[in-house]
Amino acid sequence: MSFITSLSPEAVWSYFSDICQIPRPSKKEDKIIAYLIDFAEKHQLDYKKDAIGNIIISKKASTGMEHLKTVILQSHVDMVCEKNNDTVHNFDTDPIKPYIAGDWVKAEGTTLGADDGIGVAAELALLAADDISHGPIECLFTVDEETGLSGAFALQKDFMKGDILLNLDSEDEGELFIGCAGGIDTLIDFNYQSIDKKSGYLPFRILINGLKGGHSGGDIHLGLGNANKLLNRFLSDINKKTDLFLVSFDGGNLRNAIAREAEATILIPASFKEQLRIDLNIYIAVLEDEFKSIEPDLNLELESVASVSSSLTKEDTNKFLEMIDTCPHGVIAMSSNIEGLVETSTNLASVKFSSNNTIRITTSQRSSDEAAKEALKKEIVSVFTSENTQIMHSDGYPGWSPNLNSPILKIAEEAYERLFNTKPEVKAIHAGLECGLFLDKYPSLDMVSFGPTIYGAHSPDERINIKSVQKFWDYLLEVLVNVPEN
Repeated sequence: MSFITSLSPEAVWSYFSDICQIPRPSKKEDKIIAYLIDFAEKHQLDYKKDAIGNIIISKKASTGMEHLKTVILQSHVDMVCEKNNDTVHNFDTDPIKPYIAGDWVKAEGTTLGADDGIGVAAELALLAADDISHGPIECLFTVDEETGLSGAFALQKDFMKGDILLNLDSEDEGELFIGCAGGIDTLIDFNYQSIDKKSGYLPFRILINGLKGGHSGGDIHLGLGNANKLLNRFLSDINKKTDLFLVSFDGGNLRNAIAREAEATILIPASFKEQLRIDLNIYIAVLEDEFKSIEPDLNLELESVASVSSSLTKEDTNKFLEMIDTCPHGVIAMSSNIEGLVETSTNLASVKFSSNNTIRITTSQRSSDEAAKEALKKEIVSVFTSENTQIMHSDGYPGWSPNLNSPILKIAEEAYERLFNTKPEVKAIHAGLECGLFLDKYPSLDMVSFGPTIYGAHSPDERINIKSVQKFWDYLLEVLVNVPEN
């Protein structure tokens, strides 16, 4: 940890180090909330907490800067909790273990939590400093961004006073974001019938891992492998050749992460045993060729299982494999207004068997076009509609429509060019940001989002570029001294 605190800017990395010590899964942010309150009291700063746990800490303007408009700096305090299968880690109790890997900071076998711990750290460094010039600021720390935007949804209309909001939750240094997609989750419960194990059948476990995973918004256009789809593809092919019965299927974890790992247990006729191994080897070769430049660590394994007592019926096995096979995943449409921007996508996020003969399938739809989002939601429903499924939807969240005439955007563009002698890229993002919900409650807010470079968010390969953090910090300070006057 001492290696992290020696990086520059020292104050930002020091607070990030502190944050890594604090368990903060989504919906379990009590420890980080207590830390923020203690921080505010220690530094004699005004703060308030709302019913759901959002915190706002206010700081008066530096001497001579009182004439500037109040700026809200915003980050979320929760983190995505993903780990490799061979990593022993309890996200409810254990600290994250960051380390330096060349030009990057990573974590040992888990997500790093730079999304959005680095934004939180930057806000704390600013609040604690007595040698940085700025106008009046409000630092907003929201909860449960990663699993439902609950904090932003619950934000009251009188909680913030500022006119300008700087969202510090973007992941590409040198890029300014002025819009984001809206989204909704579609969840399916598939109720299946069980039968006792058939004699003359052997159980096998098939595992796929080594995939990169990643953010289902920011990385969906990269063509990464989805473990749920790839495993099901193999099972569907085998099901066409022999009498396959599904015993279990477990893949993916989070609604906003592309599934990295999946495993299934199946029953097949004993006579098909050798052919199963041959077909798996052929399938491995096919996938290695298909994903050779994208998923170099892709891995499939087959092993015998000692025994199983039951499986899905043949009818329900066929129905499950068909549903997963026909469920869309990936980019559906690109934007016609902004070059290179994904407009609409869907993520087959997770498949989980439960003990009560129910399979929970979680999918997530995103779009910057509300009509396209609704149409995609209906398409997902049509795939899973049957007499033994129940389909539910989350509340969903609105997108953030770009405003190219934004005053803070102009200031942010000029500040970047002044500091780094190059123009920043102005973009919209396919990932969801809390900004759409803020704008819904505070229609007059002028907003822009930026941050340092983070790759592999929502996966154990998450890493943050060290040099980009210094640029992010310098840039944040430059923007703050150039905000408009009241």
